[in-house]
Amino acid sequence: MQAFGRIGVACVVLAFVTIVGAQYARIIGRNIALSSELSAAQTDVRALEAKEAVQQREIRRLSDPRGAIPEIHDKLHLVGDGEAIIYLKKSHGT
Repeated sequence: MQAFGRIGVACVVLAFVTIVGAQYARIIGRNIALSSELSAAQTDVRALEAKEAVQQREIRRLSDPRGAIPEIHDKLHLVGDGEAIIYLKKSHGT
């Protein structure tokens, strides 16, 4: 009788350990997936912050007439007093 009792207890303990282990493995898998998603999101945030910094510099430059006028002239192919437009053509031979 004692052997059956010990086998029963061993089966209950083994079942409990198996269930806990399965849950623990599922949690670890979910943790790894979330960690990967977090890392990707942080990379995206850093890229967007860098892009925002470039755009803010561009806004500041174009907000100043001394920065905007050359840009306008380049876009519209205009020249100011004492300025000239020089077009260069790349040759294919060399």
